[in-house]
Amino acid sequence: MPTKTNASWSTQDASVRSKKSKSKKSERPSVAVIPTPARVKQVLAIAALLAVCTLALYSRVGGHPFISYDDQYYVYENSHVKEGLTWATLTWSLTATEEANWHPITWLSHALDCELFGLNPSGHHWMNVAIHALNAVLLFLLLWRVTGATGRSLLAAALFALHPLNVESVAWVAERKNVLSTLFFLLALGAYGWYARKPSVPRYIAVALLFVIGLAAKPMVITLPFVLLLLDFWPLRRIENWIEPASVFPVPQERFAKLVLEKLPLLVFSAGSAVVTVVAQGESVIPTMVLPIGVRLENAIYAYGMYLWKMIWPAHLALIYPHPGRTLAAWQPALAALTLAAIGWIAWKHRATRPQTPVGLLWFLGTAVPVIGIIQVGIQVIADRYAYVPLIGIFVIVAWGLGDLADYFHLSFVPRAATMLLIVGALSFVTWRQIGYWQSTVDVWTHALNVTTNNSIAEQNLANALFSLGQHQEGMIHYRNYARLEPLDPVAHARLGADFQDHGQLPEAIHEYEAVIRSERMARESGLPVLDSATLAVTCANMAVIYGQLGEDARAREYMKKAFDADSQTVDHMISQLDQAIAARPTAQGYLRLGLLLKLTGHTSEAQRAFSLARQLDPSLGLPAAEEGAIQR
Repeated sequence: MPTKTNASWSTQDASVRSKKSKSKKSERPSVAVIPTPARVKQVLAIAALLAVCTLALYSRVGGHPFISYDDQYYVYENSHVKEGLTWATLTWSLTATEEANWHPITWLSHALDCELFGLNPSGHHWMNVAIHALNAVLLFLLLWRVTGATGRSLLAAALFALHPLNVESVAWVAERKNVLSTLFFLLALGAYGWYARKPSVPRYIAVALLFVIGLAAKPMVITLPFVLLLLDFWPLRRIENWIEPASVFPVPQERFAKLVLEKLPLLVFSAGSAVVTVVAQGESVIPTMVLPIGVRLENAIYAYGMYLWKMIWPAHLALIYPHPGRTLAAWQPALAALTLAAIGWIAWKHRATRPQTPVGLLWFLGTAVPVIGIIQVGIQVIADRYAYVPLIGIFVIVAWGLGDLADYFHLSFVPRAATMLLIVGALSFVTWRQIGYWQSTVDVWTHALNVTTNNSIAEQNLANALFSLGQHQEGMIHYRNYARLEPLDPVAHARLGADFQDHGQLPEAIHEYEAVIRSERMARESGLPVLDSATLAVTCANMAVIYGQLGEDARAREYMKKAFDADSQTVDHMISQLDQAIAARPTAQGYLRLGLLLKLTGHTSEAQRAFSLARQLDPSLGLPAAEEGAIQR
């Protein structure tokens, strides 16, 4: 027989087993865990150790800056958030739908950080880490309290705390909404356990209040009522005639129908949150004409499989994974479906003896529904941050499954503890390395390009990050890659056209600018969203300048008219900006472009002066024939 020390990991959820499980030769009877003061102190010490390990692992994020992908909108360029906790910020947060979400608690959380730390990114990062560590501790304590299985609860919580798939949710300041909503989600689960012990209206209100706060942090927790039904089966064992009562955390059993009715008020909040979210997301939702339902279902099944695979083998993690759209090979969703079916069959077969398996699987499948892509928001097929809550169910299956396996082989405490340390140690190593990829915007996107293919979003954002650092030439390499991957994006063509124009490659610039104008015309004729007027005006004005340089005055005037028709104020602003830029850094090409713009807008004398200054800076500069003659005269 195993020694008494094995109870820390080998002890099952200390509920009464079925007669069938009791008859198994290798299984030991359950051991009820009574939370004596000494036991509580021991568990709290373990919880503190878990928190310290989590904080230590993520300590390097304290030296990371904000990244220029959503962080600016959530914090350092958000005028409301930067004001801190003011009445104006509070009233704004209650109605704001910026970033395609209604999440006032998240806005106020960021405002609190600005109140405490200003725009020092270290404090914002550490707040994310602290909330994540608190989530891990809560998960451990909740599992331990209702099952009495210290070791298994610790392993499940440690997997959650230290798994590299959760780095994105913690190391990215803009993902405060994820860790914060999960905090209230877990608190709501704790309040529900309190309510289940002795149902009453005040206790139910506590559950509902925490749920609403969680929804106001991020609507991802919308599935809480369904999660509570799962917990009624295991570990609370509340469903009468379905499962035997619990002994560690005994609660009164009720008929299943009554338990369903009990969740209806919470479902009202879920429905309300769903409506608000759809309204807030607006144009961010991809229409079915772009991505049909059939394709979405295939991608959803594939996404479930990818989350499981990345949980097992957490390599090639990236901030953005390109959406495969209709390019998935048939075997990919088929393999994912077979994997899920196999796990489901095992879960169903062992539902009586190992109820945590079907509960964990349904937790994983159900809590991911809001982000699995049936309603597609954005272009990603999967995202590491979306697995933050769903994988808790899989972590529970893994922890209890390893415990059962250790029981089967009658392992003592030492090999059990060594196995746990090996698992969490390996994950911690990968997590530490993954955190390093978040030390700057350039590092985030460079890593994404290194581990994915055809990633247009990563190409675009890396280009912009390099531009902001003054590395224009390096940035244009990635911007050309972006334009190649997104040939229908008129803004990309406009940027490429400007680059060709700056380098004197006028035919290439014309080709790109024509693509911009053509896409705008096609969008207008098709009733699709058209290009913004400012970009169209700048594009037409640049075309006018190029044809002016080529001496084709008629076409130059034609395009300048189009520019004014699109947005005259933008054209005036363009001339003013170019004038200021040249004053700060005079160049012959700059004066030439300014002169042509001035001439085409009717400012003849100012144009001649600009042409003269251009010739002074570069006597070999070729001017249009008319301007050449005017200067000579």
